[in-house]
Amino acid sequence: MTRKKEPIEVLLKPINDFLHKEASGGILLIIFTVVALAWANSPWSDSYHDLWHTYLSINAGDLALNLSLHHWINDGLMVIFFFVVGLEIKRELLVGELSSFKKASLPVAGAIGGMLVPALFYVFFTSGTEAANGWGVPMATDIAFVIGILAILGSRVPLGLKVFVVSLAIADDIGAVMVIAIFYTSHISMSALLAAAVILVLLVIMNKLGVKSLIIYSILGLLLWLAVLQSGIHATIAGVLLAFTIPAKARINTKRFSEKIKDLLDKFDSVGEHGENVLTNESRQTNVMAIEANCEKILTPLQRFEHGLHPWSSFLIMPLFALANAGVTLKGMDLGAALTSSVNIGIIAGLFLGKQLGIFAFAWLAVKVKLASLPEGVSWTKIYGAGILAGIGFT
Repeated sequence: MTRKKEPIEVLLKPINDFLHKEASGGILLIIFTVVALAWANSPWSDSYHDLWHTYLSINAGDLALNLSLHHWINDGLMVIFFFVVGLEIKRELLVGELSSFKKASLPVAGAIGGMLVPALFYVFFTSGTEAANGWGVPMATDIAFVIGILAILGSRVPLGLKVFVVSLAIADDIGAVMVIAIFYTSHISMSALLAAAVILVLLVIMNKLGVKSLIIYSILGLLLWLAVLQSGIHATIAGVLLAFTIPAKARINTKRFSEKIKDLLDKFDSVGEHGENVLTNESRQTNVMAIEANCEKILTPLQRFEHGLHPWSSFLIMPLFALANAGVTLKGMDLGAALTSSVNIGIIAGLFLGKQLGIFAFAWLAVKVKLASLPEGVSWTKIYGAGILAGIGFT
């Protein structure tokens, strides 16, 4: 007999249907990007900029964080985004498209080319000027927008190509963070870096000891983020580092899980009648809670984190990131001067030409010398297309 749906289920059905579509996250990202652009170029543009420059403070004992709303999103919420992406990459490294050395080498090779060649393009166009020192600008890939576009394209993009692009973008961003830390950051706090290293080692030890508590990893992850934030290095790196310390082993194996669930279901049936309200049967309540506990044990901490945070990342963090960063003011811009500026030409050439040529060339070279292999179902044409996609530098 079909259960009658509650009124709230009927009301929320259109929203649930939208959220369960693969392209939904990407569509929201584009919508919020358009809103940001329109808002930043409207008569209310001052309110747009004032909003993101609003400061929010958190004080706890000697700890004081005073960041603008813009920084809370870019250095706070985006850490969760990078954490989720890091979990996905770790899963692919263990059991998926990156599970062999040759498969994992391809995005790394592409990322190296995707950093070096754009930097060379930039230096070529700005050579002889003070702006040449900004060669690190076109190195990073705008990973949030890349993932958003991949989501919109959906099944039209082979899984191997998606993993290649996302892995490349992460490696690209890590490289860019390191470049900024080494060449562009005036002050690095070694004590904060040491604290981050100690916390990272502790996280690895927790993993090796078999600790599976999400609460413990969350607390240590928060401390890791604080340490990296205070160090002067871009805080999003903490999300990726944390992801690689999360255990990928379940508490029980599939055989034991199957036996336990069957036994609990048999007990559930034997201590009550069909159609009976569980609230009136304490034995059945105990069985249901035991089933729930075993379902939690069969899922790895990696899966539980990924499953719990993915919707927040796709439907809250990415749209907020777009809203806070995509509001480029076009009013009063001298288009002619902008297009003839050596800096702008260097950035555009680096991102558009440098990315696609660098990624393709280094990936091709890695395959030819047998250091890497192409993902199944992915052609060189698609790799070149991935290089074009990686050239997005909108924010």
